[in-house]
Amino acid sequence: MATTTTPTPTPPPDSIKLAPLPPFKPDLYQRAWQSVPHPTLPLLATAHQKSVTVFSLTTLSAHSALTDGHDRSVRSATWRPNLPPHKLCLVTGSFDSTAGLWRWTDDDNAAGDNLEVEVTAATVRSDNDSDSDNDGDKKDWELIIILDGHENEIKSVAFSPSGQYLATCSRDKTVWIWEDVGEAEEDDWETIAVLNEHEADVKAVAWCPQPTEPTSRAGNRGRYSSDVLASASYDNTVRVWREDGEDNWVCVAVLEGHDGTVWGLQWEPKPRPGGKFPRILTWSADCTVRIWTLKEEEADNDDEQSAARHQWGGALSGIPNTMRRSLKEDWACTAILPKAHTRDIYAATWSPETGLVASTGSDGIIAIYREEEEEEQQGGGEDEAVAELDGDDVPMTNGHTGESSSSSSSKWKLISSTPNGHGPYEINHITWCKRYDQGCAPERRGKEEMLVTTGDDGIIRPWQVI
Repeated sequence: MATTTTPTPTPPPDSIKLAPLPPFKPDLYQRAWQSVPHPTLPLLATAHQKSVTVFSLTTLSAHSALTDGHDRSVRSATWRPNLPPHKLCLVTGSFDSTAGLWRWTDDDNAAGDNLEVEVTAATVRSDNDSDSDNDGDKKDWELIIILDGHENEIKSVAFSPSGQYLATCSRDKTVWIWEDVGEAEEDDWETIAVLNEHEADVKAVAWCPQPTEPTSRAGNRGRYSSDVLASASYDNTVRVWREDGEDNWVCVAVLEGHDGTVWGLQWEPKPRPGGKFPRILTWSADCTVRIWTLKEEEADNDDEQSAARHQWGGALSGIPNTMRRSLKEDWACTAILPKAHTRDIYAATWSPETGLVASTGSDGIIAIYREEEEEEQQGGGEDEAVAELDGDDVPMTNGHTGESSSSSSSKWKLISSTPNGHGPYEINHITWCKRYDQGCAPERRGKEEMLVTTGDDGIIRPWQVI
């Protein structure tokens, strides 16, 4: 869908720039929804129409395609983690109300060396050669199982970090959690929970990443793990879910503050200096990007915590009845990022390497933000493109406000704003991605990051941050 060109805020003097790299080939020539990097391999999966095209990040060209599995558009995809490099697994979520689990196995490349390059070359040879003897060179994705049960379109799918759980969400206002109960190399998935406390379409789901290093916050709480799920909805809220120890999944927090549809969310990829992990990034139709921080609890105040939980449990009218007081969590909106967008923000992404946040959406603008270091927070001027929430301005979950300590408040700067990233077309998705292409210095391949945007024009465009 075409959009009109709109004025953009002027970035501060210490801004960075985006330089377009050659787009992925071929162009899809149709609306593309989302591009998802593989967690460890140089592969990128793009959802569009009724299929998914997998691109090689080394050649920036098509690697393979998942087709003939859905009756309507594929809206999202997720890679299953923790598999050997010659075994690939993708789950696709479609507007036909089903999720498909696909597998690709190449035992000839068990080591995984240059898998994406070799497969791309074999695919091209097979496509350009009519000799049937060469058909065996072309590998195909196999649709293993269809997961059904949702009543309406599936909007988002996400694997937990261990790969044991899969979450799906839908326009039917529910979140489903599936568990792999099969033996090794077998696919046997069961529905273990249907979460139905959202009041409107559920747009996105995301699992908390497993911290790669201990943090004071995670250690003090003693209960934060990767099996924690968050969901974003058309009802303007985000909900946090966890298992209660009795095989029941319950809502432990409701994040309220957005004034429009929450289009998506992402957990902070990994702990960073300052001990603020875990945090959640959200973006919305209200043209804001927000950061939510889990309130710190002192390990030696168990009695006070228990009393507070009982008190809050009766006071928060927005908390569902199913929320267990012993599991309830308090989250605060600790930052609203500087205004950069004039229309719906469809996507944002938080870099695990640099901590930079990038956002994009209906206005075609690509914005990049940086969190200020602690020493830089002492004397910010009013003319800086900075957003901060302190004291009584910090909204708590369920509409309450509370005091904010210096460790839980932050400032963010808008350091880059690029208009018309895909010309007059809307941009549906943005993600940070490692570079492996020939334009990257050899010593930087697999380390340097780039941005990848996916738009209504069907172009998958990589960007270098300079």
